[in-house]
Amino acid sequence: MNEKPAHTGSTLPPPVSLSGLVTAEMCQNKEDSDVMSKMVEELDEVSGLQYKKFLAFPWILTVTWPMDTDSVEYPLTQAGPYGRWFHSEFCDFISVLVAQCQHSVIFDCYLMNAIISLLTELSDSFVRAFRHTCTLAAVKLLSSLAGVALSLSVGIENSQKLFQVQKTKTLRQKSTLQQERIQKKITELQEKRTEIESMMDIIFKGVFLKRHRDVLPEIRSICLEELGLWMKLYSSSFLNDSYLKYMGWMLHDKVPDVRLKCVLGLQGLYGDPVLHPKLDLFTSRFKDRMISMTLDKDNEVAVQTMKLLLIISKTSDDVLSPEDYKQLLQFVYASQRPLAVTAGELLYSRLLNTAAPASETQDEINDDEAQKQDMFSTLKALLQFFKESQLHKHVVYLVDSLWDCGGALLKDWPALTSLLLQDPPSHRQGFTHEEKAVLVEILVASVRQAAEGPVLAGRSGAKKVMSAREKKIQIDDCTKLTEHLIVVLPDLLSKFSDSPDVVASLMRIPQFFIPQCPKAGNTQAVSDLLAEIGAVLGRHSGPAVLEAAARTYLSLCGEETSCCSAAHAARDSVVQSWADRLTALLQDALKADTFTADKEHTGDILLTLKKLRAFHNCHDLSRWNLFELLSPLLSVEGSERGPPPEVLLEVLQCLCYSMIWSLNTSGESLSSRDKAVAQRLQLRLFCERSHHCLSHSEPSVRQQAFLGVCDVLTAHSYQLQVWSPTSFGPLLYTTSPKLQRALLTFICQHAFVGSECDSRSSVSENSEAEKLEDLHRRRNLLAAFCKLIMHGVLEMSMAAEVYTYYMKYYNDFGDIIKETMYRTRQTDKIESARTLVLCLQQLFVRLKREQESGGRAHPGVQTFTSIKELARRFALTFGDLVKFRECVVVIHRFSYLQKHTAEHVTDLREERWQPLIHYRASLLAAGEGEDAVSNVSSDRRPHMPNRSPFYKQKLEGSKSPGLFTPTHSKVSKVQRSNFSPSRQEKTTDAADPFSVPVEPPAKRLNMGGSDGGTSNEVENDTVEVEL
Repeated sequence: MNEKPAHTGSTLPPPVSLSGLVTAEMCQNKEDSDVMSKMVEELDEVSGLQYKKFLAFPWILTVTWPMDTDSVEYPLTQAGPYGRWFHSEFCDFISVLVAQCQHSVIFDCYLMNAIISLLTELSDSFVRAFRHTCTLAAVKLLSSLAGVALSLSVGIENSQKLFQVQKTKTLRQKSTLQQERIQKKITELQEKRTEIESMMDIIFKGVFLKRHRDVLPEIRSICLEELGLWMKLYSSSFLNDSYLKYMGWMLHDKVPDVRLKCVLGLQGLYGDPVLHPKLDLFTSRFKDRMISMTLDKDNEVAVQTMKLLLIISKTSDDVLSPEDYKQLLQFVYASQRPLAVTAGELLYSRLLNTAAPASETQDEINDDEAQKQDMFSTLKALLQFFKESQLHKHVVYLVDSLWDCGGALLKDWPALTSLLLQDPPSHRQGFTHEEKAVLVEILVASVRQAAEGPVLAGRSGAKKVMSAREKKIQIDDCTKLTEHLIVVLPDLLSKFSDSPDVVASLMRIPQFFIPQCPKAGNTQAVSDLLAEIGAVLGRHSGPAVLEAAARTYLSLCGEETSCCSAAHAARDSVVQSWADRLTALLQDALKADTFTADKEHTGDILLTLKKLRAFHNCHDLSRWNLFELLSPLLSVEGSERGPPPEVLLEVLQCLCYSMIWSLNTSGESLSSRDKAVAQRLQLRLFCERSHHCLSHSEPSVRQQAFLGVCDVLTAHSYQLQVWSPTSFGPLLYTTSPKLQRALLTFICQHAFVGSECDSRSSVSENSEAEKLEDLHRRRNLLAAFCKLIMHGVLEMSMAAEVYTYYMKYYNDFGDIIKETMYRTRQTDKIESARTLVLCLQQLFVRLKREQESGGRAHPGVQTFTSIKELARRFALTFGDLVKFRECVVVIHRFSYLQKHTAEHVTDLREERWQPLIHYRASLLAAGEGEDAVSNVSSDRRPHMPNRSPFYKQKLEGSKSPGLFTPTHSKVSKVQRSNFSPSRQEKTTDAADPFSVPVEPPAKRLNMGGSDGGTSNEVENDTVEVEL
């Protein structure tokens, strides 16, 4: 904006009106209605700028802006420090201008009129920059004028008080001249205030009424933010229903920021008790809207609305009804922590107000008893709320919501434990058994909150980094709870020993003890605690009790704790008793490879196995040789009198934990080659026995066998990668072809069961929760199988069958399959590309066979359109084609650029086809000079050697109806590699229930020579390399 004086002489020239000039007099003249038509826009073609000239005497203002106003930024929209600086300085300029001119200049009937006219006209401009900037200037000008009007009102009020004082004086003390002077000042101030109010009314009607519904959300936000300020600053003029209606209407705005500005403005109004009488009509009209905004899709709007309702509830008791409170208080279970904390503050204030009053004997009891009674009343109200809500069963979220406002109550662990241990006095009713169970949950949740902080699964918005002050508070709280609860906890366990759920919760408390606490070394307290835990384990065997006890022993056995030796001895004693008991039971149950235990002994075996399995999950129990003790149970699984499915399920889990612990501690336990060989034999035995369990009649046994094999093989692969060659480590183990086929067939039959099977499955008849649980189970199965491919346990080509379900089950498994593609591509780009080609080729061959057979369409066969869409999705996963150029070349080479297309190249004689001809020729020439299958990418990362006996096969464009023809095999240079694909193709494994069936085509997984024969043949064909 350029400025230059309108004249240089000593006398003023007569006013002139030129084309392109609009004088201030013209803006003030109401008869001149065509002012806008005289604001002629002109174009400077050299600079590419448009400009207008305004005459604001004695200055001529030239305003310029770019021709393309929508594609450039202006200062108010610029991000970064410059945009914030301009906004702040521009607003301060308006405020300082009014403040410096408030006593004289703004009342000269010229400056303010010219500025208001200019801002009013430009705020209505079609140019976004003008409209935005001048709207901000206009509303800030009105805010400054409201401050001036408020100052005048204060001056008028003070002068009127002084005038009243003069009137009350006696006749001798009265001064007529003083009264006249005061009355004249009052009149002058009132005239100035009237003039200021007239200016504010002009700005409001000329700018706000047009711009509060502007298409630009930033302009609407500016208007609503300043309106809230006007109503609070100058409530005598603005705080009425004529202005409040705009605030209520804009609560329905589509943009969250506009709604947020309305809510923040209302917080300032409701926070002032003096203004409440003027808000009654607005509250009754828009209360429902404010309550519904707690469910706003924008988290900040929902939080601020909850804070607004909290302010309303504190200042007005009768505004919110009990139904409103019932709806609002349920937000203590919200997933957003700021919203839940605000709702918790509302709940806590309601609990304090509705707590039972003190008894009539208050004067006769001491302060401690009064404090206990108040706490009892508050907790009673809290337990009643938890009982009536019936929305959420997790107390930990309720405690987290109340932690910031009610931390003093929840961290009063001596009072909480005292209420749990002591019997209630005769003059009042105590807690029921159900209420005590919930109170124990509250105690455990408060201990966890003090030790770990507000980070909870499923709840976001908590601070992840604590300050130094918060860390100090956390350490102090952990010290206090450790010093108190390590002494009181044995008494609590003894009192609630008959309730398994309560003792399971109480046994979690030692997991949060601080190791450095001095009282943690109290041998008597630790001995009592360990004795009570052992007594609980002897009485209860539920999953929750066993898991809590195992984790508690794990925490107490830590090397940094002062009671680790006593905890180790107590744990070993408990485990030794269970191992001896199980050994005796199995000696009587297993006779001549037959499980002969009766129902009572089977129950004892199952109970002991559950205890060992729970502890083996957290502790290394290798020195009790559980693998040798339990593996014979799997050998009799297929017999007529094998163990029941419940026992097999526990045995499989125990053996899986045993193998994982053995692999995890390989660096410590494998001190010789013999031990390494023994470990590999155990691994082979576990895989063979689990392979047999894949055909068990019980689904839970099959799933556990599958998950156990996948977890153990993944752990073995990881140990091979991190093992140092300078020391003894696990030996390489290669899975058999039958097991690999069984795993692939299992995942296809148990994971990919979807919409087409819903009508025949029992899942469709169950509740929604059971459907989600079934989906979670199938996702776990698929994730376990995909990890085998990612870690190189299985051939990457085996992922082709999984990729075929990418589109069909995208909603259920899309993230898992995409992650598998990403990880395999990071390992080997070329092989990953070949896998995608193999996937598409399998689908196309199945479709071709289905069309040639002429039979009924099988559900597993996809249409050509779906195959083409799948290929498009595969192409999108590559992203930067320059980075993955080698992958694209491999796909072209093995898909449509094949040797049998050479005769079509001669038909493309036009010049525009020459690049395609050269590209095809280069690909075909490269394909003839190398083994297309064994080619290794230059960026392939070093990984473990191929552990699978499947042989990579060259994909040719032949007309064979099979998936692909084995034309070349490349085997490792090790002895006993006499595998014959041709011989294997002619054999079938009728006894193997997991052999690949011929029909339906969707389940035909012909892996080229891996159909397998007998079990002995598979063992002979397995190539093992000992390192």
